[in-house]
Amino acid sequence: MYDIKWIRENPQAFDEGLKRRGLEPLSISLLALDDERRAAIAKSQAAQERRNAASKEIGAAMAKKDLARAEALKAEVAELKASLPMLEADERAAIEKLEKALAEIPNTPLPDVPDGKDENDNVVEREVGTRPRFSFKPKEHFELGEALGLMDFETAAKMSGARFVVLKGALARLERALGQFMLDLHTGEHGYTEVNPPLLVRDEAMFGTAQLPKFQEDQFLATNDAEYREAFNRAVDEHGKGEISDVRLRMGELMREKRHWLIPTAEVSLTNLVRESILEEKNLPLRFTGCTPCFRAEAGAAGKDTRGMIRQHQFTKVELVSITKPEESRAEHERMLACAEEVLKRLALPYRVVTLSTGDMGFASQKTFDIEVFLPGQDRYREISSVSVCGDFQARRMKARYRPEGAKDTRFVHTLNGSGVAVGRALIAVLENYQDEDGSVRVPDALLPYMGGIKKIERA
Repeated sequence: MYDIKWIRENPQAFDEGLKRRGLEPLSISLLALDDERRAAIAKSQAAQERRNAASKEIGAAMAKKDLARAEALKAEVAELKASLPMLEADERAAIEKLEKALAEIPNTPLPDVPDGKDENDNVVEREVGTRPRFSFKPKEHFELGEALGLMDFETAAKMSGARFVVLKGALARLERALGQFMLDLHTGEHGYTEVNPPLLVRDEAMFGTAQLPKFQEDQFLATNDAEYREAFNRAVDEHGKGEISDVRLRMGELMREKRHWLIPTAEVSLTNLVRESILEEKNLPLRFTGCTPCFRAEAGAAGKDTRGMIRQHQFTKVELVSITKPEESRAEHERMLACAEEVLKRLALPYRVVTLSTGDMGFASQKTFDIEVFLPGQDRYREISSVSVCGDFQARRMKARYRPEGAKDTRFVHTLNGSGVAVGRALIAVLENYQDEDGSVRVPDALLPYMGGIKKIERA
């Protein structure tokens, strides 16, 4: 979300940032909407001021026994009073039109982000660890899991459809161990506070972290038939037998007040912990972590990774979120990356760090590092974590501020988020990197304390 005042003062810089994102200049059209907003506000305020002034003049005219003047002023006040609802509606419409336009524009990249069209223009910063060498052709995770009898896509499909999985026995325990290991690392050594947040959130929370309105089709909406019927009945009661479009509009408003979304990532819940807050500088930075199920519709993933656990509608992830002062966010970005990297180092998984190009970074991000783990079964690197700094982009949407020590005014905080790391993909990486020729899988040393004595996963 942008400050229209900043755009008015820096139109060229704003348009240049959008150009790097592959977008056309928007400053002229946005400033025109802002002019409409200002004019509507001025017109509404002028009418209110004149009504108040005329009301006072009525008393003065009556005191002078100027009845004709008093009656004329009363008529003027009545006319102004009648016009105010429409003027206020025009003001709200102009404000909403500008806010909607601003809400649909992605964050502008930092100067050191590489320019590019897509993932092919990403820059590999470094490779860490040694890829395993096998005396046999390594299998992919789903081949291993199904052969072990502990990874069941068929049963999951009967219950829920495609892109779901049932994990059993030692694999279910391994996934739990990975999440617990990551939480212990981040809370015990990296200074994060563990949070168990809601999995269902309102529109405002999804808007705050920029999942709405731009990416609505990628989300799962939780509906309630009873609430739908209640909203419909209330809308009919309010509009009587009026236009059906009015009923539907009001019903939509009522449903938006109640509806919930399944979180696509705990970033939504953890970042919104500071929404509509004024924090004290001495309490920053705030660092939160949580291990939660995540839900994504994967609307644009048709035909991609249809086999296995790479791209699921439901998956588990450990999330990292930091809330900082503006001048500390870049350093925090590097720190958060190191925290996520440490997970893979402790698991002895080979990986590389990539800086995303302007054409591949997320909507709310100013700069993003991806950590890609090596998967021997695929003989390629795959993303296991994205770590992003968002500046004040999300903070403006959430109205999250802090007050510098000794200052009266407040400033917007900066927000950062990253996977620390995706548990399902860590499970995949462990299966493929720790596999033996007989199809068994060794448990990494870092996970042994969580596995109840299981050192190797074998078919029962």
